[in-house]
Amino acid sequence: MGLAFAIRLTPCIGPILAAILAVAASEATVAKGAGMLAVYSLGLGVPFIVRGAGRGTVRRVPRRFRKSLGLVEKAMGGLLVLTGIAFLTGAVSQRATGCSITFPMLARSGESAAHRYLPPNH
Repeated sequence: MGLAFAIRLTPCIGPILAAILAVAASEATVAKGAGMLAVYSLGLGVPFIVRGAGRGTVRRVPRRFRKSLGLVEKAMGGLLVLTGIAFLTGAVSQRATGCSITFPMLARSGESAAHRYLPPNH
C-alpha cells in the first residue's frame, strides 16, 4: 500500500523536493539546509498524522453531507481540468505577468531569490 502511495505522489513531490534539496545544498551551513528539509518534512508529514489521528471522524460525517460528496468530487475534478487547460493555454503565465505588473514588489522579490540561487547565465 505504501509503495502504491509513493508512486502516486512522486510526480507531485519529486520536483518540489529536488528544488528544496538544491537550495538546501547551496546554504552556507549544514544546519540551515537541514532546517529547510525539516520544515519541508513537517509540512509533508503533519497532515498525514492529523488525518490518521482523526480517522474515526470521517465515519461520523452527517448523512446530509454524504449525499453531496459525489457532487463535490465532480466539481473539484472540473476545477482541476480547468486549471490544466489554463496551464496549457498560457492563461496562468498571462495572469502571473499581470500580477507582476500590478504588484511590482512581488516581481522584485522573485528576482532577488532567482539571483541568489541561479547561476549568472540565467
